[in-house]
Amino acid sequence: MTRAPLLPPPGKPRVIVEHPDFYVVHKPALWLTHPVRARIDVPDVLTYMQTETGEPDLAPPHRLDRETSGAQILSRDSDAARRFFTLFKTHLVGKTYLAIVHGNPTWERYTLDAPLGDLGLGGANRVTIRQAVVPDGRAAVTDFQVVDRRAGHSLIEAYPRSGRLHQIRAHLHHLGLPMVGDKIYGRDPQAFLDFMETGQTPALTERLGLPRQALHAARIAFSWDGAQMSVEVPLARDLQAYWDSLAGEGPP
Repeated sequence: MTRAPLLPPPGKPRVIVEHPDFYVVHKPALWLTHPVRARIDVPDVLTYMQTETGEPDLAPPHRLDRETSGAQILSRDSDAARRFFTLFKTHLVGKTYLAIVHGNPTWERYTLDAPLGDLGLGGANRVTIRQAVVPDGRAAVTDFQVVDRRAGHSLIEAYPRSGRLHQIRAHLHHLGLPMVGDKIYGRDPQAFLDFMETGQTPALTERLGLPRQALHAARIAFSWDGAQMSVEVPLARDLQAYWDSLAGEGPP
């Protein structure tokens, strides 16, 4: 079967903060952070911003997954790039995410300290890149807080203290709170395999609730030249629309 093209990305990157040393951009869902070789041409924030600004030295000191929306930093020169490298390496950048999940936890605040690593193929898992809580994994800590509850869903704030692959998604799955729209860690274990085979079909979107994972980088904070920078990016429109649609569906 021929794989269908990916859905067109919603909107274009938008500058939230313009600083002499960096930009903070709202990365739309379904955009890559930077160009990669792939079977299908996918737009990326770096190339777009280099073209829009005429600044070839722009560089991303961190990366958001293609399906994740929200705050993305782009350094404007090599000196700023080096400074951000140090900030991220020494865990001096605070990143806060919002996620819409299925389920309602019994807690309001919770810290999960659970190592993550490759789950490995076999049994029920047929996805190579799937991460899971495993005894020999790498240390991973995520702080969670419930922001709101609605119709069997929760809006959760997540603050990852470490930066492991798929950390928030894998930790939420471990807690029994699969993310809406998540093809790898969601409620439908066949979703990612179907996506790789057919692309994002209307039927798959209906099964998942959204055409992408409901994860948004809502806030990023760091110190720069003696000042504390804290940049917030409002919840992406598609996620806000999904959350609003639950308002009339009864109690949690």
